Amino acid sequence: MAEQPSPGNEVAVLGGGCFWCVEAVFTELRGVKSVLPGYSGGHVDNPTYEQVCGKDTGHIEVARVEFDPAELSYSDLLRVFFATHDPTTPGRQGNDVGPQYESAIFWQNEAQREQAEAVIAEVEAQKVYDAPIVTRLLAPVRFWQAEDYHRDYFALHPEQGYCQFVIAPKVAKFRKQFQDRLQK
Repeated sequence: MAEQPSPGNEVAVLGGGCFWCVEAVFTELRGVKSVLPGYSGGHVDNPTYEQVCGKDTGHIEVARVEFDPAELSYSDLLRVFFATHDPTTPGRQGNDVGPQYESAIFWQNEAQREQAEAVIAEVEAQKVYDAPIVTRLLAPVRFWQAEDYHRDYFALHPEQGYCQFVIAPKVAKFRKQFQDRLQK
């Protein structure tokens, strides 16, 4: 289980498909201090990747993002989240299909829940997507850190097929759209 954030920092727990993709994007965002891939929302303690992929634990692949709200607001973090995955398709991101790939925000307090609702309304009003947003807003639950081999997966395995064809284009789009918000 992840420890408490450093003093002054906050935590966001986000499910936007494969946690390798979510981690790769948020690791480069200015104001983000750490990103851990893991699982939340299920009924099995300390689940393994294989169990979660079996689709019967109830867990969603998530990233635990620790950030400094003095550098990056929670609302701006969520704007990046909505710009870097498809929040309109339940249980699916591209070819990744299953309940573990749900678009989800595990808000950590009432202020985060309210901000998430506001950002969803903002994105829907902008008509960014042709379909309604189906991102689930879920109460805070235990975060289970994924196995070590999932951490920094894109950075460590850029030659891997999934990284080249799924993560790399997503990260390139993020870098172009948010170049003013990249870590230096």
